[in-house]
Amino acid sequence: MIPCYGISSPLGEIVLRAEDDLLTGWFFVGQKNFPTLSVVAAHQRVPAVIRQTSEQLAEIFAGDRRVFMAPFYLRGTAFQRLVWQELSAIPYGTIASYGAIAQRIGLAGGAARAIGSANAKNPISIIVPCHRVISSTGDLTGYAGGIERKQALLAMERRGYPNVTSHEQNKVDSHERH
Repeated sequence: MIPCYGISSPLGEIVLRAEDDLLTGWFFVGQKNFPTLSVVAAHQRVPAVIRQTSEQLAEIFAGDRRVFMAPFYLRGTAFQRLVWQELSAIPYGTIASYGAIAQRIGLAGGAARAIGSANAKNPISIIVPCHRVISSTGDLTGYAGGIERKQALLAMERRGYPNVTSHEQNKVDSHERH
């Protein structure tokens, strides 16, 4: 089993996994698709990439960082990696629909479910920003860490973009009022 390291965040406990000085996993404890992980004792030596990731995540949650820079590796199918690459192109503070992601990678409009399935298997959420993907109607759907966390992440990012007024962003706002 690959050793993992627990850290605290404003959105709950997170487990980070590293292999060969690369981040390979970032999971909220208890999220959907949460793999069986072996969290090491706090006193054990922590790899540099885990320290770097922890520092950068703290900066992201504090609003002091928008781009994650620690080295990572995405393990998945060719299709999943293609989707994750497209997710990584969604700018901080913006959103895209599952259907729009499908179109960007050359799939038919009905492929939104396939995009959602790849999103659900994203091994390093927030860093590969699957939380920025919403339904075509603007509804918040399908986040392995939970809709409340997705809503909080979008609100956190949007604070730096107070003039966003798109239809989809208005739907995100309506979720925050409920």
